[in-house]
Amino acid sequence: MSFSWHKYGDLVYLTSDLIAATGLVKHGFSTRHGSVFGMSTDNFDLGFKNGEPKAVRAMRQLFLGTLGMSLNTLVAGQQVHGTRVAVVTEADAGRGAMMWENGLPGTDALVTATADLPLSVYTADCVPLLFLDPVHKAVGAAHAGWRGSVNKIAVATLQALQNNYGSRPKDVLVAIGPSIGPCCYEVDDKVLLPLKEQVLWWREVTMFSRPGHCKLDLWELNRRLLLNAGISKNHISLARICTRCCVQNFFSYRGEQGRAGSLMAVISL
Repeated sequence: MSFSWHKYGDLVYLTSDLIAATGLVKHGFSTRHGSVFGMSTDNFDLGFKNGEPKAVRAMRQLFLGTLGMSLNTLVAGQQVHGTRVAVVTEADAGRGAMMWENGLPGTDALVTATADLPLSVYTADCVPLLFLDPVHKAVGAAHAGWRGSVNKIAVATLQALQNNYGSRPKDVLVAIGPSIGPCCYEVDDKVLLPLKEQVLWWREVTMFSRPGHCKLDLWELNRRLLLNAGISKNHISLARICTRCCVQNFFSYRGEQGRAGSLMAVISL
């Protein structure tokens, strides 16, 4: 399943064709290209981690406005590489939109069945996942670094859709956006030991690179976890774009030695 590139002035972003085809949601995956205060930039940083707050708010406003969403109702979590999934309601509108400090604490995934309530996650090599149940009209967003991926946050997000909105895995669509690819993601025992404990088929998503190190395929790890949880193969859209290889278009924590900005993945009914 393919992704499409879009350009609006200086702003460049992607969408999943699978999710867009339903006509039920607005969604997008940002790149490092946009404009702020009328000037084009390749530092279109949508996260408060490294960004200057006034500029981040202006860039968020531009990105969301282009997608037809409102910054005032945006919801974001304080991401901690955990597996907590927040069930978002109208009362949460605006949490984490204007400042990191009032985001949902310790939260790496969000689900809702409320319209016009954009759910967002922030990445710079980690895997962004957007979920849509077109039958029960519910959406989700998840941030999956290696810890989140190994600890199955993708499955936890799906379970939250099931438990709260009656979603059936066979109906749910998932878009896996740009993130670090198996070409560039070399890990050691810090990652491999927990992976081996949690995932019996770990060898199928790793490739030996040098003594004590393997390349890990986070895309395939998350895809396989979702398939095993009951999602149909043709309901998973995978960008297959490596953020480190394509650092000219995306922020990459590894490619920029930890000084990267943040990409946003966002979805709204």
